[in-house]
Amino acid sequence: MKGIHHLAVAVRDLDEAIATYGRLFGAELEYRDKVSEQGVEAAAMRVGESRIELLAATAEDTPVGRFLARRGPGMHHVAFEVDDVEAQLAALDEQGVELIDHEPRRGLYGMQVAFVNPDSLDGVLAELVSNGR
Repeated sequence: MKGIHHLAVAVRDLDEAIATYGRLFGAELEYRDKVSEQGVEAAAMRVGESRIELLAATAEDTPVGRFLARRGPGMHHVAFEVDDVEAQLAALDEQGVELIDHEPRRGLYGMQVAFVNPDSLDGVLAELVSNGR
């Protein structure tokens, strides 16, 4: 485990959130992209050495769209950077951790990502991310 890659926040209006985080915390836009297969438009914001990912749903019937409908804007997930997402998924599966993704998929920056069920982590949705596999 390399460490925390980012904290993700679900927002209703991505442009407004980018402006707010910039104005209030000096956050700078690092990267912005749409990940169609996940139904999300995301903006990575750098705050010093840290990163916050702002997530806006592209439709109501997407994971982030459903999250916003159920809970409203707020903390969505914690992303952990790993060397190899597939290997980490296998290790977690061996330990009986409930996985959402059993295989990595493409995420922001073209990274490999996979999600771990919040039921296995005291209600916190976790994402594994890697530049490699």
